[in-house]
Amino acid sequence: MRPDDTVSMQRNFRTATTINTNMANWIHSARKLRDRLLADPHRPTYHITAPEGVCSTFDPNAALFWRGRYHLMCIVQKDPDATTTAARGHSWAHLSSKDLVHWRHHPLALEPGGVDEGIYSGGVFIDNNGVATITYWGLGKQAGICLATSSDDQLEHWTKSPANPVIRHIEHGIGISDDGVPYGAADPSAIWIHNGRYYMLTGNLAVLNKYGKEQGQSEHQSDRAYLFVSDDLARWEYLHPFYESDRAWTANDEDCMCPDFFALGDRHVLVFISHNRGCQYYIGHYRNDRFYPESHQRMSWVDRGFFAPESLLDERGRRIMWAWISDGRDAQTRKTSMWSGTMSLPRVLWLGHDRTLRMAPPEELACLRCNPRTIGGVVLNTEDEHALEQVVGNTIELQVEMTSDSAKAYGVTVCCSPGREEHTRVFYDAADRQLKIDTTHSSLGEGSKSIESGPLDLEQGESLRMRIFVDRSVVEVFANDRQAVMRRIYPTRADSLGVSLFSQGGPATARTIEAWDMAPSNPW
Repeated sequence: MRPDDTVSMQRNFRTATTINTNMANWIHSARKLRDRLLADPHRPTYHITAPEGVCSTFDPNAALFWRGRYHLMCIVQKDPDATTTAARGHSWAHLSSKDLVHWRHHPLALEPGGVDEGIYSGGVFIDNNGVATITYWGLGKQAGICLATSSDDQLEHWTKSPANPVIRHIEHGIGISDDGVPYGAADPSAIWIHNGRYYMLTGNLAVLNKYGKEQGQSEHQSDRAYLFVSDDLARWEYLHPFYESDRAWTANDEDCMCPDFFALGDRHVLVFISHNRGCQYYIGHYRNDRFYPESHQRMSWVDRGFFAPESLLDERGRRIMWAWISDGRDAQTRKTSMWSGTMSLPRVLWLGHDRTLRMAPPEELACLRCNPRTIGGVVLNTEDEHALEQVVGNTIELQVEMTSDSAKAYGVTVCCSPGREEHTRVFYDAADRQLKIDTTHSSLGEGSKSIESGPLDLEQGESLRMRIFVDRSVVEVFANDRQAVMRRIYPTRADSLGVSLFSQGGPATARTIEAWDMAPSNPW
């Protein structure tokens, strides 16, 4: 054997040893992280949750039903501890599902590069040639509104448009029209086609901050979306503000970002966020390139915990929406836990006969039900608390129908410790005519201590019909197909698992009570 051959063999042996050692370390680290996440008592089990890492923001984006699968993108950060936008590496993660319950994690869909230094919110649509086309807000001095396209079966390969940015910002999130009028160049909606032309909305936070708040220009205050039109997707013309906001509905310091605009029944709906108040929506008419709101409602009330809505239309004609539900723990806790980033359960939206928005969880969630319990009617006296001994847990679904002619408040207590040191109440406030979640005693540690309240006007003799989903740190409740309320909770006690019924200020009756344990759908 020649000396050179001996040196080569030794080098190859050292290389193979290094590879094997690194692989063993990676496998060990991956298993250790997985075991740690599985053991976390607050990590959701059947809500979409970031598979690892602290993701903030975690906005859902570009929801699309494509070739038999549901696809959903969300913002993640390559380096969440970085101090600059470019270094944080805001990217889009990509998930897909056949059943809205079990989700596969794909490679990142979009990463910084080219004209953009980061990927912020946007939408997706199918163009006239059957190509999936993403809109997104590209961060960086040379960016603005950008496009990317894909046509492969899995939507795993995206190509950024050579025309990017198709709408350039002159500074962060702000563009200027030919006649000197500022408009938003941030958070584009999905594109839609109308009368053979392409249309898109952009959000107004940056314009509001600079011109509305700092300079006090009233015409740039409150929520606003800007309408653009194109014939080729590469060149876009700014038309005008898309709608006029009303101070009876929103405040001067609210913005319109993450806009999602779609037809629903014989009306159109604009769902969006303000950064200080969270998710809300308008219902109205769309004509002559303008939107005319007839009504306004919110999906987040006491804070902005329900955030960044995104929806799709599936093959069954269902409009299905997700939102990012804020974490509520402090930054150091999130970092120590090594995870953050949770989506709401999907909500199916439709218009009722009175043209108000109806909402309910999709039927697919029932596939997670196990260990069913059905409990007969329970009569509650005034100031009564009735424990449901058969129902214990923090990953459960409850379906409860209750009635009362005189009680001021009645509902369900979940995640209750034996001594009631920790408990969360989900109930109907008959005096305020609101569906509420009270988290003032949900935890002896972290978490929001507040009462979230969504309007719910029960008619005379109408039962309260609630579907309550508890998923460790998430409580979501849907009532009468007309309202949904969400909160995050972080009980500190391992025995905060009890469930009970209660009534205050008068008697109430629980006509039917059904309960299920919910199987986990997340891989870990």
